[in-house]
Amino acid sequence: MIRALGVKRRAFSLIELVIVVVIIGIIGAIAIPRMSRGAAGASDSALTANLAVLRNAIDLFQSEHGGAYPTAGGIVNELTLYTDATGATSATQTGAYIYGPYLRAVPPLPVGAKKGSTGIAAADGAGVGWIYTAATGKINANTTTEADASGKLYAAY
Repeated sequence: MIRALGVKRRAFSLIELVIVVVIIGIIGAIAIPRMSRGAAGASDSALTANLAVLRNAIDLFQSEHGGAYPTAGGIVNELTLYTDATGATSATQTGAYIYGPYLRAVPPLPVGAKKGSTGIAAADGAGVGWIYTAATGKINANTTTEADASGKLYAAY
């Protein structure tokens, strides 16, 4: 009787529904792994950015102090306070203390077992987030075996 009145029934066939479900599944299989790596990728990017800030501060210190790098024992003060030409520090900018500060604060280590540590030292220790070599001005993350998703060690960044 419905056909007699000229009204057609329209609906999706089972094949069309299966195709749509398969396409949604493929999109999900691609998107979900990419989204789940988001937090790890953010930590990797934060490490790269923090290292760039530290390295730039060390390079600026070196250029203003006749090629001398900050000392291993005094690097935090030398980068966060005012310094004179010899690297001696002062909390205020007076007289000879005309250089710096190069950082407001040492950025925390964003990855690994020492995550959140802000200390800078020549060797591992409590609260040390960054390993610094005063002879070369090289600074790296204080991680030993931790690596990013691609397998690159954080200490090699």
